[in-house]
Amino acid sequence: MPFSTYLAKCPGCDEAGEEELLARLDDVLADYSSVPGALIPVLQITQAIFGYLPETALKKIAAALGKPYSEVAGVVGFYSYFTTVPRGQHLVRVCLGTACYVRGGKEVLAALKELLRIEVGETSSDRIFSLDVGRCFGACGLAPVIMIDDDVHQRVRPGQLPKILDQYRNGADSDDNGNGESDK
Repeated sequence: MPFSTYLAKCPGCDEAGEEELLARLDDVLADYSSVPGALIPVLQITQAIFGYLPETALKKIAAALGKPYSEVAGVVGFYSYFTTVPRGQHLVRVCLGTACYVRGGKEVLAALKELLRIEVGETSSDRIFSLDVGRCFGACGLAPVIMIDDDVHQRVRPGQLPKILDQYRNGADSDDNGNGESDK
């Protein structure tokens, strides 16, 4: 069954309890248990259902696919796409590629850590933001750059961050890159 089918069956997964989410995982595992090479697709679907990969789900996946838990956990640890901690509603990524780093990316990251009161790889206590870094977003001429979800914010300065973050806190995805210019 295609990946999107499982998500289409799951409106309101964010509000569902763990038992209901594990039941959804059971449906996925029933469809994939005999499919060769199913581990990564199952992990992708599971992360889409839960928002992350909880240990209970990983153990269930390992048992259903007949794999050692250490193998499943090893795949999750290897690929940066996968996370074992809940993510926020919005993923904030700071570019630390050479151009962004030299033009102030390090200072932007430090300001974000202070504003959000989290470290890289963590999620804010209100579960609105998760913080991560990247090595190059392909926007070197616009450095320093941050991405919030799929929105690119260019030439970002630490002083602009509260305004940028407020756009997402208030539930409005914005075409404004923080400089009054749209980059979409």
